[in-house]
Amino acid sequence: METNELDFTRIVREYKGTIYTVCYMFSKDEDEVNDLFQEVLINLWKGIGKFRNECSMNTFIYRISLNTCISVDRKNKRTKQKERLSMNANLFCDEDNDAKQIRQLYDRIHRLAPVDRAIVLLWLDNVSYEEIGQIIGISTKNVSVKLVRIKEQLKKM
Repeated sequence: METNELDFTRIVREYKGTIYTVCYMFSKDEDEVNDLFQEVLINLWKGIGKFRNECSMNTFIYRISLNTCISVDRKNKRTKQKERLSMNANLFCDEDNDAKQIRQLYDRIHRLAPVDRAIVLLWLDNVSYEEIGQIIGISTKNVSVKLVRIKEQLKKM
């Protein structure tokens, strides 16, 4: 698929929510999420010419996003952790009960292995088991089994 800047811009505009959601699942830090988002866009730009309509564009975007975030996550674990400066101000802090439960769920999800995190993300995004399997590279049955195990692991946390 030959693409130009206008096509790329349209694709990014259409799927930026998906890309951002994947990036958010791999970091809680706003700056890191933005860095991951930028890395995904770079890899998407490099890889968009290889898209052959063998899967949906959504599946392709998920695959690029997840592979990028998992690769960066692995690279960061191998390198020395950087100390981040904190402003001690969270403009997005919401203190109601629902927000606390959502933060608790995301905190638990962040403790999962990268591939398990990806599976949960896709499941929460109502992606079918078949498409999750295509994105992750496992069978539909294996998706089902992994989700049961992941849910149990989240309950134990």
